[in-house]
Amino acid sequence: MSSTQPDTEKAAATGSDGSNAGEAVNIIMIGMAGSGKTTLMQRINAYLHERKSAPYIVNLDPAVSKVPFQANIDIRDTVDYKQVMTEYNLGPNGGILTSLNLFTTKLDQVMDIVDKRAGDHKYFLFDTPGQIEIFTWSASGAIISNTLAATRPTVVVYVVDTPRTASPATFMSNMMYACSILYKTQLPFVLAFNKTDVVSHEFALRWMEDFEQFQQALMRQEEERFMNSLIHSMSLVLDEFYNNLRVVGVSAMTGQGMDEFFEKIQEAVTEYHDEFKPNLQRQIEKKQAAEREQKADQLKQLMRDLSVTEGKEVDL
Repeated sequence: MSSTQPDTEKAAATGSDGSNAGEAVNIIMIGMAGSGKTTLMQRINAYLHERKSAPYIVNLDPAVSKVPFQANIDIRDTVDYKQVMTEYNLGPNGGILTSLNLFTTKLDQVMDIVDKRAGDHKYFLFDTPGQIEIFTWSASGAIISNTLAATRPTVVVYVVDTPRTASPATFMSNMMYACSILYKTQLPFVLAFNKTDVVSHEFALRWMEDFEQFQQALMRQEEERFMNSLIHSMSLVLDEFYNNLRVVGVSAMTGQGMDEFFEKIQEAVTEYHDEFKPNLQRQIEKKQAAEREQKADQLKQLMRDLSVTEGKEVDL
């Protein structure tokens, strides 16, 4: 570990795209309940502290009872999840969604705080609720991720529970989730197979790299013919998706794979500068052009209205 540490720190400090070595990076952690997402957050936190690069941590999960790290900004300090459930007569998921919506109304204040600390921290970590659909498919989740991406390089990390993904059916379900998150956020993406100290993620790499191996594993399992046919069809659709996917195996318990994890993060930062940022700039310019055109049309309409009424007598 010590022999590779200087190289790792150099890779983390200097982007291959020539970007500013001190540039801060947002990392949004997304994963199903039980995937070890929050525990992996703590491992990343410990890893960065060991390298004298303490991250800035934001907890966006209002329902979590305890986190293994000290969050710099915690949604629970702003919104009382249980009180929201009671006040609005909501269930658990509705309470989480409403709490996130209420927190988003103060996002400008949060971003002011975060921006002021950008010079002191290299990495900003955002832990999201285990009910991933609440963050990835809600308006508040989109507002948060888009706001972060507009300020500095932002990477989405999807955490997968490797032992529970060992069967082709659950593996395919996770890949569909990953695909939907990628295309919903449209941000640089890293797929992190967690708990590799229990089960290696090598089987998943083989399935993604070799379609035939996945088909053989699919045929070995005793599933209904309809299910096998469905999974077969989905695997064909996702084959191209795998080719552009950054995959890393990590262990939140042992710290295995942390060096490679940050190498993938740096690759994603390069993608942000090469692809996302120019696209964002084009969208901004397109919006500004549309606004200018709208103002010009309004001005023309105003001038036409003035020319119609010019010279007319007004009754007193």
